Amino acid sequence: MTSDDVRALIAATGLCKRFGRRVAVDGIGFAVQSGEAFGFLGPNGAGKTTTMRMISCVSPRSGGSLRMLGLDPDTDGPAIRARLGVVPQRDALDRELTVLENLIIYARYFDIPWRAAKDRARELLDFVRLADRMDEGVDGLSGGMKRRLVIARALINEPDVIILDEPTTGLDPQARHLIWDRLYALKQRGVTLLLTTHYMDEAEQLCDRIVIMDGGRIIAEDSPAALIREHCTREVVELRFPVGQRPNIDGQFTGLTDWTEQLPDRVLLYTDDGDALCAHVASRGYRPENTVVRRGNLEDVFLRLTGRELVR
Repeated sequence: MTSDDVRALIAATGLCKRFGRRVAVDGIGFAVQSGEAFGFLGPNGAGKTTTMRMISCVSPRSGGSLRMLGLDPDTDGPAIRARLGVVPQRDALDRELTVLENLIIYARYFDIPWRAAKDRARELLDFVRLADRMDEGVDGLSGGMKRRLVIARALINEPDVIILDEPTTGLDPQARHLIWDRLYALKQRGVTLLLTTHYMDEAEQLCDRIVIMDGGRIIAEDSPAALIREHCTREVVELRFPVGQRPNIDGQFTGLTDWTEQLPDRVLLYTDDGDALCAHVASRGYRPENTVVRRGNLEDVFLRLTGRELVR
């Protein structure tokens, strides 16, 4: 264990979770520092949510060590949970209560006095831009509004760590960006964020560091920018061809590309000079229906490390 691990707000070493003979999390280690935004990425079944459940002290570990806020989840679970804010995948709001009442009643679980709970709830609704809906029922809220309300609910106990499990899944771009704005504001206040997401741009926007998991193990860890530099090229050229007419270009661009991917409908060329490569493509007589030159991104890294096959 390093000195950074000792000072970390959350630290795991050899962390395991087994369900019978199935190993869901297989000896992983990581450390999250105070005020950091730390992300878990991976395909379905990689072990992300299982890891988050152990961190949230709702699922006991099968092996290894885990320290949360300097405490042991096995013996100090209630004390740890009192200092966490959790945004689950499903909103689980009380449909019988108003927007404001959802926060006040939740605050009472933390023994927050009624008057203080009401004041805190009003402050949080203003923070997530729902103050004008506080007296309405939750059924009338859009999906994005409900997610913002759940984030407000997770903040009611002024937690040291907020755990977000796919916080913007299914939302439209406007709602996603508003939630990003609110989460970034929390990060600026020094709140520690842990999140899982399937949106690579979300991880790039919010996370200081990420781990990529596959098959219950961590296969890469670093900042988004560092992972892109290590596992991708500066630019990617996408050539899209008519269905069934994609040419075989194996070995055609040796020296101009780091590697090539041939997909059913398009070819991806990984390079540090997209414009020069496009000129070379044209000189070889290839005529794709569409050509896109873009920067290498975290999704390229993710797919390279975890593969393009669907996980069943």
